[in-house]
Amino acid sequence: MYCTRSCPYCQRAERLLRRKKAKIEKIDLGGNQAAWNKMEKKTGRNTVPQIYIDDYHVGGFDDLTELDMSGKLDELLGC
Repeated sequence: MYCTRSCPYCQRAERLLRRKKAKIEKIDLGGNQAAWNKMEKKTGRNTVPQIYIDDYHVGGFDDLTELDMSGKLDELLGC
């Protein structure tokens, strides 16, 4: 998960994923413009969080929440 420490949506995404017992690898972009540019190039987006489950790009917090509400998040996580 690409994130920054001060982002409330990153914190919410992390809480949701922890409730699902998901292993989270965080890439903190705070103050690292090169890493931010790399994330933008990889995801095509310029906001955080940007969440991956394995190689699947979920997107941001709203996308993660939508997957959870549809039940598809549990499938992706193998819950």
